[in-house]
Amino acid sequence: MDFLRPTSWRDALEAKAHHPDATPIAGGTDVMVEINFDHRRPTSLLDLTGIDELASWSEHGGKLRIGAGLPYTRLIDELGDRLPGLAIAARTVGSPQIRNRGTLGGNLASASPAGDGHPPLLASGAEVEVESVRGTRLLPVEEFFTGVKRHALASDELISAVHIAPATGAQQFSKIGTRNAMVIAVCTFAIALHPERQRVGTGLGSAAPTPLRAIEAEEFLSGELADSGQWDSPRPLDDSVVRQFGDLVARAASPIDDVRSTADYRTHALGVMARRTLGWVWDEYRNHPSSTGRPECA
Repeated sequence: MDFLRPTSWRDALEAKAHHPDATPIAGGTDVMVEINFDHRRPTSLLDLTGIDELASWSEHGGKLRIGAGLPYTRLIDELGDRLPGLAIAARTVGSPQIRNRGTLGGNLASASPAGDGHPPLLASGAEVEVESVRGTRLLPVEEFFTGVKRHALASDELISAVHIAPATGAQQFSKIGTRNAMVIAVCTFAIALHPERQRVGTGLGSAAPTPLRAIEAEEFLSGELADSGQWDSPRPLDDSVVRQFGDLVARAASPIDDVRSTADYRTHALGVMARRTLGWVWDEYRNHPSSTGRPECA
């Protein structure tokens, strides 16, 4: 196995162009597990740990640009107040040691339906920046996933960053696993309120061949809140609205039976998580306007 260790981002792109079969490695929390268990044997590894710019973040034009190599721990500590849903999800990733090594870019590159970072990115309308020696392109995160552990990267492309707007409303993330820590999710759900657009965002994990949004549920709840004037003057939600939202989230899923759960349980659990997280974000939106972007006078 060849080991490639570029010292600059340009060198990394050129190495990937010359070695399209090379497997990128940053934190190694997924790649090394697969190698150690002999689940895969790459012809070469492309080590990205020496490229400092991948482990940085910046803000431009009202959006955050998060380098693909930024560890989860720094994401939580440095961006948790502006990306609360993603920070909640990041706190559920493995152990402290794994969060110190693991990266959002690595989570995306693995393209697992169970990736904890994917649902909050979907709910927030994030974009994935990918680059090669041919140039740079931005992909909406829902277009990045193409199948089970498959993504839209060309063979010479690497993930350089994620672009995501800071939260303007309450966000939440919920995860069910077979234990409380260091576990692959049975299913996950994320929700984000976008009051400036009067829209609701969602993200589902371990619920289909790819992470996905519950678009019908988003449109239903966004419309209900707009029609009832609750974006400006929020009140407790009717039970019927909460139930319908949960039912539509569950309907969006197409899970399978596997060693972690049955499809029926996942479908049921997603409906429950959707109702609970909606309750949490709506309570925050109603009771803490200054933290959700809602006008104080609303």
